[in-house]
Amino acid sequence: MEYTGAEILLKCLEAEGVDTIFGIPGGSVLAIYDAIYFSKINHILTRHEQGAAFAAEGYARATGKPGVALATSGPGATNLVTGIANAFVDSVPLIALTGQVATGAIGKDSFQEADIITITMPITKHSFLVKDVNELSAVIKKAFHIATTGRPGPVLIDLPKDVLAAKAKFKYPEEVSLRNYKYFKQGNKAQILQAADLISKAKRPVIYAGGGVVSSNADGELLQLAETTGIPVTTTIMGLGGFPGTHPLFMGMLGMHGTRVANYAVSESDLVIAIGARFDDRVTSRLDTFATKSKVIHIDIDPAEIGKNVKVDVPIVGDVKLVLEELNKLTKKLEIDEWLDQIYCWRKEYPLTYSNDGELMKPQFVIEKISEVTNGEAIITTEVGQHQMWTALFYKFVNNRSMLTSGGLGAMGFGLPAAMGAQAACPDKVVINISGDGSLQMNSQELATIVENNLPVITVIVNNNYLGMIRQWQDLFYEKRYCHSLIDRGPDFIKLAEAYGAVAKRV
Repeated sequence: MEYTGAEILLKCLEAEGVDTIFGIPGGSVLAIYDAIYFSKINHILTRHEQGAAFAAEGYARATGKPGVALATSGPGATNLVTGIANAFVDSVPLIALTGQVATGAIGKDSFQEADIITITMPITKHSFLVKDVNELSAVIKKAFHIATTGRPGPVLIDLPKDVLAAKAKFKYPEEVSLRNYKYFKQGNKAQILQAADLISKAKRPVIYAGGGVVSSNADGELLQLAETTGIPVTTTIMGLGGFPGTHPLFMGMLGMHGTRVANYAVSESDLVIAIGARFDDRVTSRLDTFATKSKVIHIDIDPAEIGKNVKVDVPIVGDVKLVLEELNKLTKKLEIDEWLDQIYCWRKEYPLTYSNDGELMKPQFVIEKISEVTNGEAIITTEVGQHQMWTALFYKFVNNRSMLTSGGLGAMGFGLPAAMGAQAACPDKVVINISGDGSLQMNSQELATIVENNLPVITVIVNNNYLGMIRQWQDLFYEKRYCHSLIDRGPDFIKLAEAYGAVAKRV
């Protein structure tokens, strides 16, 4: 029996365990939507393709499974670009399906044509343009394999209209073979031994954990390493939730928006154990002054990250979870009481505080209360800005895959659709989007999607009538010239929510 390319696509997605797609129909993908009509896969109609991409990311980050976003050719495809870039920087498995004009019309400036393969080449792990329906099944298999193995990331599949209409027999490949695609899961045993030896001799060690801990589900192994050795832990913003925020060994987030204790500890440490982190500029600032007293162990699945920014003494390329499993067999309790006493003194001397004059409700207070009410167990999404950093500092994340934020790209408008995707993936969990009034307006139309699909997403808007982070930097570095950071003509968010059929309260 033969099936159309669109029907084969849906059968492939079903074979990969896909249960939800986020997207918007258009002329070049109508065959796919006709196939969806007969499919068991749930399709969520977003109001913008960027919302579809961010929602698919929220789904992927909350579950660890690849998210799937679907858009038509031309403007539909280009509207996915920011979401694809976001997934690429933050290492999120994403399958972006884009429609394309018929193969004979490609390159002729046809209606709604865009060379999305070239446009997204720098921000995808790989891209496919399918020119033959007989190759479609193999392409889908390869795409999911690439997106989910090694360092996760986005893969784009461009689907010409005539390929979707053409017919072929369906057989989904059981295995995939890619000659030039290699990744390392098991770390080098000799290097793991070297790492264990360095750890055993350290007097002032620090564990610096990043998003790799979260994506490899290595939170249990990280907790075991910290508790066995007694080494204090700091994380990047992407690593939040990978180590319990309520644990006595947790020092909070590192970097320019991080805690003093975490930054002081790294500066004074004699060993930094970097796990699934990439030493980005928001953590290190000036590289010549970062952790100058430390030796460095760096564990990462992407060999390109090791030694890219910081000199590494022991490099270990491999899956963080598997490497930590082996490392934990070789570690024991360290004699570092003096170091832990110093950490305690810093924590006591420089706690996270904020002024509270009793007249205005502070955003930090709001986030503390959300943390208390949810016991740190909700899935939290954020937009980008001050509220994002306050959330990273004042919400006590206790579960892996519970902090969903745009880390590397810093894309405003991420939080609301990401919360939508996370809630669709995890219907029994509390999902809260913490937002600023500037960011929310970038994808506020997705309130309609949330209401239409009965997704009980909670959005908390910290409304200060400013692009807060921009204003803060103008305050610090531009002599308080607040050029175009004031947004006091924003909407009445109560009326906006009610217009979409949502429930709204003003506190």
